[in-house]
Order: sequence, then structure tokens, then C-alpha cells
Amino acid sequence: MDEAFQISLTVNGVAVSRSVEPRQSLVDFLRYDLELTGSHVGCEHGVCGACTVRVDGALVRGCLMLAVQCDGSRVETIEGIAGTGEVFDLQQAFAQENALQCGFCTSGMLLTAQDLLARMPGANAQEIREALSGNYCRCTGYHSIVEAVRKTAEARRRA
Repeated sequence: MDEAFQISLTVNGVAVSRSVEPRQSLVDFLRYDLELTGSHVGCEHGVCGACTVRVDGALVRGCLMLAVQCDGSRVETIEGIAGTGEVFDLQQAFAQENALQCGFCTSGMLLTAQDLLARMPGANAQEIREALSGNYCRCTGYHSIVEAVRKTAEARRRA
């Protein structure tokens, strides 16, 4: 058995200190140690996007990052971001456009869409599709997701 490491980080604005195994992924740490289950474990290879979280403001795949790598970092999950209201309009648009069905990919889609709109407020449908191309959805066919993001971008520009 590997020796455990003590880490301290801020998760959704709350200081957290825990002992973790050196090989524990960030998404497993969030889900099992902190009971933040909004990020999902899909492929465990970094290609599906279901485990997407923000670390120090940048999107990362939680299945590819180790919890020990986040020592001293600021981690934000969908629970924290949704709790601040930052993605409220995106969440509403996803519901209105039927852009969420099973919900497995939704947290990663929302975080990726929010990141895109922060960087490119005027993103068009093609740019949205490209930005979301690293997030798999097996239910919707993407059209409704792209429409939800496009309509949110449009509404934010008008506001």
C-alpha cells in the first residue's frame, strides 16, 4: 500500500485538508471523500469530459489529475459554480432546449460552455460545436446543447 499524503486545498470556496493515496484521482477525491458527485467518472481516459472541473480557473479532466497535484490549489466543481449563480442562465437554457436528458454529461458541458462564453462571448454555432467537441453526449445528438449555449450567448450579449 502506498503512503498517504496530506493535502490542503480550497474546494468551492471551502478550505479542505485530507489524507489521500498518491494515486487517487481528483474526481474520485471529490466524489468519494468530499461527496461532491456532480462530476462523473466516464471513460477514465480524459476523452469524455464528464469529470470536468476547474482548478485555479482552468478546466481540467478530474480523472487525469491526481488529488495530490491539487495541493494548494483552488478547485471548483459544478456544485460550487452552480451555487454562485454563474451558470444559472445556461442551466435554464439547457432545460428549455431539452439539452439534458440522462444528465451524465451535463456538468462537463455546462463548465465547458461557461468557459467558452467567458473567453468568446460572441461564439457562433460552429465555435460552440468545436469547444464542446471534447465532451461526449450519448443522448441528445448535440443540436439542443449547441442551441442552448448559442441562445445563452445571445442573451448575455443583449443584457
